[in-house]
Amino acid sequence: MSACTSVIAGPTRVTAAGPAATSAAPAAAPSRGARSGFQPQVLDPQALSNHIDPLFRAAWALCGSPHDAEDLVQETFVNVLKRPRVLRDGNELAYLMRALRNTYASRYRKRAQQPREHSLTEDDVPVHDEPGVSAREIMEAIASAPEPYRDAVIAVDVLGLSYREAARSLRTREATITTRVYRGRRHVAEILRSDDAAD
Repeated sequence: MSACTSVIAGPTRVTAAGPAATSAAPAAAPSRGARSGFQPQVLDPQALSNHIDPLFRAAWALCGSPHDAEDLVQETFVNVLKRPRVLRDGNELAYLMRALRNTYASRYRKRAQQPREHSLTEDDVPVHDEPGVSAREIMEAIASAPEPYRDAVIAVDVLGLSYREAARSLRTREATITTRVYRGRRHVAEILRSDDAAD
């Protein structure tokens, strides 16, 4: 065989002339953060205060009670601050929403199955002479929805995340979020209509 003869070794062409020539090793696949255009970054603890209001609304919709919501947000912040947290998609609010859900699932799900008992305050007393639907009624209606629909409505309608951001936060497909938001909104509307009919 001539020294210049080329042979095919699998998918790589190797030339027998001179030292054995090998193709360059394939580049490593880009990380998920690189593929999405975001570089991983550490969550700034000082930035948590910027998200208290939307997280409180989300927690209220999860718990159905503003008092439990305050405790849930506080517990979520405690858990998040235990160690540095890396954001892989650059969205602090979406990450905190996921942390809020995890805290609720681990600590409040069992409690939610039991009757909630707390002293009534002015915020808890329904005011029937005010027109429209109160925030309390809306949050309670969201909290009563099945979990997948509830979480989707909270992410999109309460926190204001886009469908894509909500899908990343809830770790599901964007099309799934669209369906869950639709069904969650329908559930909330039916609950509010039934409440009006009862009044």
